[in-house]
Amino acid sequence: KMAAAAVRGIGGGLGRSLRELRIHLCQRSPGSRGVRDFIEQHYVTLKKANPDFPILIRECSGVQPKLWARYEFGKEKSVPLNNLTVDEVAKALENIVKSKV
Repeated sequence: KMAAAAVRGIGGGLGRSLRELRIHLCQRSPGSRGVRDFIEQHYVTLKKANPDFPILIRECSGVQPKLWARYEFGKEKSVPLNNLTVDEVAKALENIVKSKV
């Protein structure tokens, strides 16, 4: 699967200039389904590969799903995840991990 390959590609590579990842999602909304599925299927793998890196999951009723990345010097970047599939969520994560601020 593409998502699994993306997560493997990230591997233990979280860190460097990236300081923290936050995933905001709604527990029930259809727009957050892909994000919920991604977390169920891939969070543990990602966390095991990056045990000391903060990956925060924030559930809030009715919130638009979004991926937030915090970089060194307090810079932040966000990517909307609304209505994305598991594979698209993985791709968004991969892009934000590899991108420079």
